[in-house]
Amino acid sequence: MKLSAEVSAFAARLGHDFADPGLLIRALTHSSLSSETRPDNQRLEFLGDRVLGLVVAEALLAADAGAREGQLAPRFNALVRKETCAEIAREIDLGAVLKLGKSEQVSGGRRKAALLGDAMEAVIAAVYLDAGFDTARALVLRLWTPRLTRVDEDARDAKTALQEWAQARGQTPPAYDEIARSGPDHAPVFTVEARLSSGESARAEARSKRAAEQAAARLLLDRLPGR
Repeated sequence: MKLSAEVSAFAARLGHDFADPGLLIRALTHSSLSSETRPDNQRLEFLGDRVLGLVVAEALLAADAGAREGQLAPRFNALVRKETCAEIAREIDLGAVLKLGKSEQVSGGRRKAALLGDAMEAVIAAVYLDAGFDTARALVLRLWTPRLTRVDEDARDAKTALQEWAQARGQTPPAYDEIARSGPDHAPVFTVEARLSSGESARAEARSKRAAEQAAARLLLDRLPGR
């Protein structure tokens, strides 16, 4: 199977030359475009999530030999959550090569955090199946290492931090509104807006309302002065 110029360029950004290019095509194929002859990336996503988790857990243990489980768990969650996977997918412009059905293209699927995060995990699995664990580990470490250095900050509960910021400035607690819900009933995607009484706001998507609230709070915190 020959890759298109765009997908070949994406593989180059990954730094991996696929022996089986079909694995990469499958990793980039969303269910909105799948068929009996063109499988989607959901099974690869499942596998990639586990590969990512193992690599990150291993890296965290190596980075802090004295850390307790209670310290490691929030760091781990911050590094493997769907929002982080989506952020990294954006950094390597994964959205540009996603294979989407027309409905997802029209609704902005290339920018959706849930789709990007799933595809990032699927790409990790594709590299793992194509070249083994050591190659997949090297890819994850290259893409995730910058976040390992600031993981304690990222691991803070964003909603609590945002509420503390607001209260310190005499504001009422932040409000969270569900703006939209999309996707099938078994796998919904929530869009939530976090809003301060002073007018600042941010929106985020996730597969649970709670995760979307946390992601929106994190985005808003990142935009606030003095943060």
